[in-house]
Amino acid sequence: MLIVHPEFVVDERQKRKAVLLPYDEWQKIVEEMEELDDIRAYDESKAQPSDSVLFDTAVKEIREGKIS
Repeated sequence: MLIVHPEFVVDERQKRKAVLLPYDEWQKIVEEMEELDDIRAYDESKAQPSDSVLFDTAVKEIREGKIS
């Protein structure tokens, strides 16, 4: 579980306006979001039917500009 230690910036009415986090904790949050994006992309790709392509064929097609 990700543990964070936020500090809040408040206005004159003590309404929260911003959050400050230690840089290391922010980096961990970014890493977790990137991993979540990867998981979602994987799940999305697995949900769509597609034809299999041999790895060597895919690399060749990418190098030839047939796949971007």
